Parts: sequence; C-alpha cells; structure tokens
Amino acid sequence: MNKVILVASISLAVTVLAGCTNKSVVRYGDATAVETTDISFGSTDLQKVAGEMTDSLLVSPVVGTLTANKRPIVFVDRIKNKTSEHIDTESITDSISTKLLRSGKFRFVDMARVDAAREQLDFQQNSGMVDSSKAMQFGRQVGAEYMLYGNLSSIVKSNKDQSDVYYKFTMRLMDLESGLVEWADETEIRKTKGKEFVSW
Repeated sequence: MNKVILVASISLAVTVLAGCTNKSVVRYGDATAVETTDISFGSTDLQKVAGEMTDSLLVSPVVGTLTANKRPIVFVDRIKNKTSEHIDTESITDSISTKLLRSGKFRFVDMARVDAAREQLDFQQNSGMVDSSKAMQFGRQVGAEYMLYGNLSSIVKSNKDQSDVYYKFTMRLMDLESGLVEWADETEIRKTKGKEFVSW
C-alpha cells in the first residue's frame, strides 16, 4: 500500500513539475511603448523617425505652398540603409507615406507595384475575359511630380564596458521636373548600453 502511495506521489510531482517548466505565457503589449531590449534599430526608433520626418514635412512653409491648392503626387524611393545592421527600411517608408496620405495633402504612386499593375492591365486588355468597354486602358496612369527619398546611416563604437550607436536619418523631397530639392530634414538617435554594477 505504501509503495502505491509513493508511486502516485512521485507521478503527481513529476506531472506538476512538467507543467510548470513547459508553460509559456503570451501577452499583448503597447505597440508604442519604448523598446529597450538592445541598442539595435528597433520599433521605437522607427516610430520616432517616421513621426518626426512626417511632422517636419507637413509644417514646412515650402510644402505648405506646394499643397495650398492641390494634392501633389509623390513616389517614395526606398530608404538607403547605410548601417551595418539588417533594417527593414520599407517599414519606415510605409509609415511615412501612410501618415502623409492621412494628412490629406499628398497623393502617392506605388512604384513597388508597377509590375503587378501592368500585369493586371495586360489581363484586362488581352485575356478576352474582360468586357473591353469596362477594361482599364494603358497609358492613362498619372506620373509622380515629386520623389521622397532618404538615407539611414550609423556610427557604432564599443569597448569592454560600453557600446554606443548613433543613427542619422535624412530625407529629401525632389521636384522631378526641375530636379530641385524642395525640402530636406534629418533626425538623430543615440543609444548607449553599459554594464550595471550592483553593490551589495
């Protein structure tokens, strides 16, 4: 009888311990909370860069004049990543163009989807499956008037006690017809990571 109780107790203990060690918890967090996991480029940096560049562009007196009586058509060139990190710069341009569209002051052409649009127009014109009177026509798309482009660069320094990374993000708005840069701005981020010494 004692052996049965002992075996049952051990089995119960093993089950409880296994349940404790294998349990994982998933929680939702605040997407806008400051991320401090490490000093690499992260979500907080992306939000800061996109927010500051969009705000700067929208309050620029030159851009105010450009958008006074019309909504200029812009295309966003991919941000050049000049850092040593793998950074999804398309997420930065997506955030900036989305914020600018929400402002109601600009319209955008999506150069990343030109091939897909061409394929769809070709299907409508040449497949024989679309009523020709309702098919979209080639040669009627509107061209961009301005190009928004930029660079993300970094300087990294470290020693045995501390790591430091400095990011600089620059953007420009160019008039495609004249080649003139109508607006430019930059924002900077510095992040430091050091050892913490705990006194007892």
